[in-house]
Amino acid sequence: MTTIADAVYFPPPLASRDSLPPREFASQMRRNVLAAFSARAFEDEVLSRRLFGRVQLTLNCPEAIRHVLIDNAENYGRTVATVRLLYPIVGCGLFLAEGEDWKIQRRTVAPSFAPRTLPMLAHHVGAVADQLVAILAAEPDEVDLLEHMHRLAIEVAGRAMFSLDMGEFAPRMRAMLREYGERLAQPSVIEIMLPSWLPAPRDFARWRFRHRWLGLIEEIITTRQEKTAPLHPEQGAASDLLDLMATDPVSGRAAPRRRLADQVATMIAAGHATTAVALFWALFLVASAHSVQTRIAAEVAPIDLGPERAADALTRLVYTRATVQEALRLYPPAYGIFRVARKSDEAGGIAIPKGAIVMVAPWLLHRHRRFWPDPDRFDPTRFLPGAAQPDRFVYLPFGIGPRVCIGAQFALTEATLVLARLVQAFEIRRADSRSVTPVAAITVRPDHPPPFHLRRR
Repeated sequence: MTTIADAVYFPPPLASRDSLPPREFASQMRRNVLAAFSARAFEDEVLSRRLFGRVQLTLNCPEAIRHVLIDNAENYGRTVATVRLLYPIVGCGLFLAEGEDWKIQRRTVAPSFAPRTLPMLAHHVGAVADQLVAILAAEPDEVDLLEHMHRLAIEVAGRAMFSLDMGEFAPRMRAMLREYGERLAQPSVIEIMLPSWLPAPRDFARWRFRHRWLGLIEEIITTRQEKTAPLHPEQGAASDLLDLMATDPVSGRAAPRRRLADQVATMIAAGHATTAVALFWALFLVASAHSVQTRIAAEVAPIDLGPERAADALTRLVYTRATVQEALRLYPPAYGIFRVARKSDEAGGIAIPKGAIVMVAPWLLHRHRRFWPDPDRFDPTRFLPGAAQPDRFVYLPFGIGPRVCIGAQFALTEATLVLARLVQAFEIRRADSRSVTPVAAITVRPDHPPPFHLRRR
């Protein structure tokens, strides 16, 4: 068990003790919004500021969060900036859909992520993890685990969704998503403030990206159709997630081709990116905490994690799963949930004017001084059976309410199995001591890919 003597701390980057003035805050947002938060942001229940004429509220109050995301969720829509940044990647898929369209899409996609599909996913994860162990064992010297986690997540998503080996497509997909994340995924102040009907300067580059991105998705779907049975589960058992997403389970109608492409893009982009960075941060943390890694190694040593037994192994990976959950606490892949108030409202006693931008930030909640003891300490025992459970509205790695991430259990399953397999195969250590700063760019990623040393156990 981790003791205080073994404790390792990972404090967040901070702008200052108190909130920055509006212009400084806006300037810091362009570089890294996570570093724009003050120490008080991790202590107060609500943060309020007026930025370029608009009220912005950050809610750290569980009662208010419940009201915004569940009790009166229909009053809070996606912000213009959210749509501006994510539409080029996910289109009109489940993530950005609203109203009746969202209900139909959710109903169509839900069977793909039912508990009965987890054994199929575990099988794919086990197979891909075994291949990765062989690749890493052959790599000399320093290893870029961030890049390997992205490639692994794309491969798992491709096999589970398309029944395809992604060797032909993964490098192109990874290059495109990396290009978008580094060049087009961080909004400027003007992009936040402009109305939706008025294009921002970088929107033209985003639209060009979307054309190329959808072309790649269509190419993958076409390849899948040519190599396997038609996309209609009623003609036989579904062979993969694409089969399950191709037909509305209530109406029996086939999903329109463009809608199916947007859905696939959503699942690939959102699912692969969040799982990859979650895995990276888990590996980064265990590489820095010897006692945690030793305990994981002891837990996984006698377990068969191969593809045929991976699903059965999940119930035995108690500490490994808790480590993933703690990594998701310290480094939640999605740092903030943004909404705009359609009408004036009151949430947990907090007045919210019409048009206000409301942020619920897992990045703040997961390290908040009021909700977590010693919040910057890496301590997986927080999530072991029998430990005091956090309030359900202060631990939100996958969101909450009607818009909770539909693939949450898939992501947690994949991250747990991969972390277990890598620690089972290798002793993992940082190769340098250079500071790694988390940066918000759709997901919470490191400012640079730190090198690691791996030694076979």
